[in-house]
Amino acid sequence: MALEITDANFEELVVKSDKPVMIDFWAVWCGPCRMVAPFVEEMAKEYEGRAVIGKVDVDSNPGVAQQFGIRNIPTILFLKNGEIADKQVGACPKPVLTGKLDNLLK
Repeated sequence: MALEITDANFEELVVKSDKPVMIDFWAVWCGPCRMVAPFVEEMAKEYEGRAVIGKVDVDSNPGVAQQFGIRNIPTILFLKNGEIADKQVGACPKPVLTGKLDNLLK
């Protein structure tokens, strides 16, 4: 299951991670967010131990969303060593997400 990333645990789960991180910025009311949610959950299982996969509810955690200038959702950020390495704005097929994450694992 994807980790719930909040304003409070962001530094612990993301900034201090020694693994690549994929963060799905979403909201309950967002239709396209619901389209990518199953992919994010599947990837959390598939990449367990190799990457950190998490979700940020932008309504409940505006601090993290503001920090990255998230204006559209879903936005999925890919971070390595605490820095943005790639991003995907809008719904997309799962292979797009796995491809971006696989690039960070090389």
